[in-house]
Amino acid sequence: MSLTLIGILGILFLLLILFIFGIPVGFAMGLVGFLGFAYVMTTAASVNMLATVTWDTFSSYGLTVIPLFIFMGQIAFYSGVNEKLYNAAYSWIGHVRGGLAMATVMACAAFSAICGSNAATAATMTTVALPQMTRYKYNPMLSTGAIACGSTLGVVIPPSVVLIIYGLSTEQSIAKLFYGGFGAGILLALLLTLSVYVICTIYPDWGPVGEKTTLKEKISSLAGAVEMLLLFAVVMAGLFVGLFTPTEAGAVGSFFAVALAVFQKKLSWKNFYNTIFDTLKVSCMVFVVIAGAMVFGRFLAITRIPFDIASWVSGLPFSKTAILAIIFLIYTLGGMVMDSLALLLITIPIFYPVAINLGYDPIWFGVVITVITTLGAVTPPVGAVAYVVGGMAKTVPLEKVFQGVMYFLPAYVVCIILMMLFPEIVMYLPGLLK
Repeated sequence: MSLTLIGILGILFLLLILFIFGIPVGFAMGLVGFLGFAYVMTTAASVNMLATVTWDTFSSYGLTVIPLFIFMGQIAFYSGVNEKLYNAAYSWIGHVRGGLAMATVMACAAFSAICGSNAATAATMTTVALPQMTRYKYNPMLSTGAIACGSTLGVVIPPSVVLIIYGLSTEQSIAKLFYGGFGAGILLALLLTLSVYVICTIYPDWGPVGEKTTLKEKISSLAGAVEMLLLFAVVMAGLFVGLFTPTEAGAVGSFFAVALAVFQKKLSWKNFYNTIFDTLKVSCMVFVVIAGAMVFGRFLAITRIPFDIASWVSGLPFSKTAILAIIFLIYTLGGMVMDSLALLLITIPIFYPVAINLGYDPIWFGVVITVITTLGAVTPPVGAVAYVVGGMAKTVPLEKVFQGVMYFLPAYVVCIILMMLFPEIVMYLPGLLK
């Protein structure tokens, strides 16, 4: 049996145990990688590889940036910054048709800039925004679709765990990826907001006009959100001028998030305990996925599948744009059936060399595929964020949530096309870094 065939069978076996037996993705990748490596090499070599990868992953200084940014986001969540951000956005644009949904998208973008988690943003905004939109008789498809799609901004707008993992996997600057993600995230947020406007133009009764606020109320609403937005600015500015590394940025952000929460008396001991617990739980999940992907990646490497696919794709009689479109289609379809982080970790060793061989910038490629895989968070059959919204919105059936998401999908397509046509959307800010 050829090494390439063994690698293909390993990938098929991984998909089989993931979807039939429901084994968590990190353990599934580790199991298939261990067994495949043992089959090609020896059991002793596979055991040694597993021990080395596990130790390297859980003792990596570079990966400490992940729990630090997760901790910062959890502090923001439990200190109630979500409500402040939503109220500020609502005060400014809630009075226009569809304004509550627009405010929700904007609040999701602001909260994502601090939290970095799709699921946390979805849970938060469903709790905060959905009752208000229900009160003003918003169509459930518009309200839940805006929440679900707005929550995906957490993967694109920094600090993003997915961008951190991509940077560590490809040895690219995390600071540059953050700034590239900032440009892409702002563009996607604007397009999602524009989608609300278009939907409410076609269906005016879907987004009734909200209450007007005075200029004084608008200005006063900013006071509740400015602290956390300044926190985000400090972290990004420090990275931009080289004052600290991404890991140090996570530590600085976490310190100031705790300091602000304590100063404002917004963090009880119970919520602080919940913050620690949730940070550990999410961080361990991410680390297990990374370790499993590393083991699976070692197996793929000895089968030479990444190199064979890279050579084959690079030799196709198509333009490099057509080849890139094929790669993006694979990511789109893969995102529909697999967690975005796991998908990236499995496919980066395969498609990253292809993109580099075609002459594409690694920062640009990483940001674009991150945007593409966010589609998987809201599209069936996985659609994890849509499931979070559907689970918390007790009065809205899950199928209505998915139907609402469909109205926002053109925004993602337009965003990807614009980034392909105008790479400077992603590359301008990273280009300013030394």
